[in-house]
Formats: sequence, C-alpha cells, structure tokens
Amino acid sequence: LTEVYSSSPALGRYFRSAQVISFSNESSSVIYQLVFSVPTSTEGFMENTMNPDFIRNILRQNIYDED
Repeated sequence: LTEVYSSSPALGRYFRSAQVISFSNESSSVIYQLVFSVPTSTEGFMENTMNPDFIRNILRQNIYDED
C-alpha cells in the first residue's frame, strides 16, 4: 500500500503512511489505516480528492495494471 499511494500522481504528495490494523487468515481480509497530510481550506479537496471512492479506485487501478 505504501508504494501504491506514495507513487500515485493524484495522492503521492499527500500520502504519509499505511498501517495494518487487523488481519484475518480465515476470511483473508485486512483492515488498514491510511494517513494523509491534506492542505487546509482548499475548496472541494476533501469532497473530491480525499473521497473514499477515489482513494479506493487508486488501489483498484494499481491491481488492474499489474494483471
């Protein structure tokens, strides 16, 4: 995750860290926390760039690009 987000043209300059919070071998699921440093008072930044769907799609695109 660190490599994906730190090398992202859209989010790389804001990305600070990724940390695994929980991991389950039974369900093959991972819960992780992403930390970003965002600019203050930038209109629309949080609604658009930091939108959870947008952040998820960065990871999704990386997975598709590897296939």
